Amino acid sequence: MFVVVGVTGGIAAYKTVHLVRALVTNGHEVHVVPTENALRFVGATTWEAVSRHPVTTSVHDDVSEVRHVALGTSADLVIIAPATANTLAKMAAGIADDLLGVTLLATAAPVVVAPAMHTAMWEHAATQANIAALRARGVHVVGPVDGPLTGGDAGPGRMTEPDEILSAALRISDVAVRGIVDATASGDLSGLTVAVSTGGTREPIDPVRYLGNRSSGRQGTALALAAADRGAEVTLVAAHVDDGVLDAALRHPRITVARVSTAAELQEGMTDAAARADVVVMVAAVADYRVSAVAPTKLRKEDGVPSLDLVPNPDILAGLVASRRPGQIVVGFAAETASTDAELVERGRRKAARKGADLLVVNRVDWDRGFEGVDNDILIMDADGEILAEASGSKRTVADAVWDAVIARRP
Repeated sequence: MFVVVGVTGGIAAYKTVHLVRALVTNGHEVHVVPTENALRFVGATTWEAVSRHPVTTSVHDDVSEVRHVALGTSADLVIIAPATANTLAKMAAGIADDLLGVTLLATAAPVVVAPAMHTAMWEHAATQANIAALRARGVHVVGPVDGPLTGGDAGPGRMTEPDEILSAALRISDVAVRGIVDATASGDLSGLTVAVSTGGTREPIDPVRYLGNRSSGRQGTALALAAADRGAEVTLVAAHVDDGVLDAALRHPRITVARVSTAAELQEGMTDAAARADVVVMVAAVADYRVSAVAPTKLRKEDGVPSLDLVPNPDILAGLVASRRPGQIVVGFAAETASTDAELVERGRRKAARKGADLLVVNRVDWDRGFEGVDNDILIMDADGEILAEASGSKRTVADAVWDAVIARRP
């Protein structure tokens, strides 16, 4: 697929590097068209390196090839991320004073914009009027989401995460590509019911504190979106997730989202969803322990250092494996720290033997790896510890690799 990615002058431009990389990794031809202001945030060298194509902002380059028109007419999909308030205004007015503006006027392809700006700018009447005008012309708007903004403020205006933009854009484009597959073209999971867990559980200590973990919920949500895009009906049981992570799932017509908090609630939600599922994928990061007795009031410093009596939480994956029906596939996830690849494989094999899931997805995590990021790096094992596949890249790429392994496993 020929994809034009327009980048405009907002700090969120750095996130668009991940979007371009994911598109290229999965076989798309990507041409980045930045504005001059965008290059103040991320330079042309970076865009050329990740897209593997030359980058310019000028309509006067490659004139003999009429590049300023050819990009728009050749595009199967146009994504503008981030889309600043200024860019939305220019789009609404049809202003074409640079290569991106000309490309947008020349294209008949679906156009997806991911707005990013301060809350006050997003909520301004002029911006809302421009958004309404663009929507009326068929432009698809993804986000923005509510979250932390540059400068310490928070509110609606934060750009949607790259994986969610990508998922929404590919659904809109109605084009299937191996690795990121749209259900209307492939449907290799059509007719299946899937249960997926995501996020991190929170075990209360008192009314204001809890035991938890750093899971963002992105990987489980990516698995749910990938399954739904490939035709499955999905129940996504979501514990705590980062702001905006569930936005695309909540809009997807084939995904039902159930919110939970504690490990006990997650166990109940997944057990219920698994009873109707052909495939169960346990991605959520479950707290191994909870306090034996939750304090009814806040634990205060003047009362001294508290002593927490911890008790183990239920092993949800083991329970799902024990209760699986004939023909049902259960997939587990194992986040592991390891100093070497050999150690990671060995830890994965021990867990595969202990859990008994049909497939175990082993991913390396560390302080700056796995959790909270947009990329992942995994091994997929069977119950005997045999490595069936490896995948790395965006969490959507990893999700499709997992579903490929599931399909290979089914009769």
